Amino acid sequence: MANFLEREHSVQRPEGESRYGWTVASNNREADTTDDGTPTLCPEAHMIRPPMLKPRDTIGVISPSSAVAALCPQRFERGVGNLEALGFSVLCGTHVRARKGHTAGTLAERVSDLESMFRNEEVSAIIATIGGFNSNQLLDELDYDLIRLNPKILMGYSDVTALLLGIHTMTGLVTFLGPAILPQFGEHDGLHEYTEAAFRAVLMTPSPPGMWSPSRCWLTERLRWDDEDTRPRREEPHAGPRVLRRGQTTGRILAGNLGTMLALLGTPYFPDLEGAILCIEEDEVEEPATIDRMVTQLRSMGAFRQIGALVVGRFDDQVGFSSDDPLADLLLTATRGLDLPVAVDYDFGHTDPVFTLPNGVLARIDFGDEAHFELLEAAVIQR
Repeated sequence: MANFLEREHSVQRPEGESRYGWTVASNNREADTTDDGTPTLCPEAHMIRPPMLKPRDTIGVISPSSAVAALCPQRFERGVGNLEALGFSVLCGTHVRARKGHTAGTLAERVSDLESMFRNEEVSAIIATIGGFNSNQLLDELDYDLIRLNPKILMGYSDVTALLLGIHTMTGLVTFLGPAILPQFGEHDGLHEYTEAAFRAVLMTPSPPGMWSPSRCWLTERLRWDDEDTRPRREEPHAGPRVLRRGQTTGRILAGNLGTMLALLGTPYFPDLEGAILCIEEDEVEEPATIDRMVTQLRSMGAFRQIGALVVGRFDDQVGFSSDDPLADLLLTATRGLDLPVAVDYDFGHTDPVFTLPNGVLARIDFGDEAHFELLEAAVIQR
C-alpha cells in the first residue's frame, strides 16, 4: 500500500477540483442511552467516523484548557491566518481568548464553546488552540448525545487528550491527536510540509492513509512566541523511529499524552486498552524519572498485558534522555517479561513535525529491522 505522502501526489481528482478536494455526502448516527436517557459508553461496534474535511469548510477554534491564546495574541492571530490561508473559513469560539485564573475562561464558558461548535451545522471540524492542564474539567459537563448526533473532527494534543479520549470512550467518535493552532498552525510559515501532508491525508480523504512514512527532519530550535518567532525554526536531520522490541500486531489506535491519559484512571472516560496500539507522548518539562514513574504505572495497572503494541512519540531533547539514562532501558524495564512490540521516536507529540493520529481506527504495526506502522481504515467518511 502506498504511504500517505505518495498518495497525496498520485490520487486522481476531477477536472477543476483543487489538489486536496474530494467528493462528499452525509453521516447520521443514533445515540445510545439508558431507559432514563443517560448517555452510555459506546462499544467498538458503534465507532463513529466524522465526515471528511474539504476546502472552504469552516473550522471552529476553541481553548478548552490553557489561556495561552490570550497571552500570545500575535501567535494566535497568525495561527488563525495560516489556517485560512489553507483554504478554510475559521470560526473562533466566543471565549477562545478568555482568561480566568489558570484557565481559558470559566468551566461553563469552555463547555459552551465546545458544544456550540458541535451544534453549529456550518462547522466541519474543531481544533484546539493549545493544551494546558484542565481539559478534563469539561468531561462531566458535556452533552454526549449532542456529540454523537453531530459527529465532527475534533483535534488537538497534549492536555486535550482528556477530551479526545473521553469523548471517544463515551460516544465512539473517532478523535484526532494532531496539530493545534498555536504550536503548529502558528509557526512563522504555517504548518510544516510534513504536518500538512498528514493532516490532509487523514482528515480530507475517505480512504485509508496507508503506511506512515517518518519525517526526515525535526525542529529542535526554541523561539519565544510573540518575541523571537519572526522566522522559521531551523531543521535538524531525523533518523526516524527505532524498534526496541520486535513484533507484529493489528489493533485500534489509542493516542495521547501519557500524564493526561493516566489522570482519567478511575473515571468512566478512561478508554478500553484491550488489543490497542497505544501511542503515548510527553512534553519537554518531564524528565527521565517522571517518564519512568508513568510507564511503571502502566505496568502496575496491567496495561502492558492488555495492549497489542507500544508506540512512543519523539521526545524533546530538553527531557534529558542520554547514554547514561537511555529511553530504551526505561521502556524495556517497564515491559520486561512480555512479548510486547515497542518502538520509539515517532512523529507525534511535543516536537515538530507531527502526524495526525485517529483514535479508534484500525492499524497494523510490524516492528522488525525497521518500524512499520500502517493505517488500515479511513478515519473520516464522505459527505
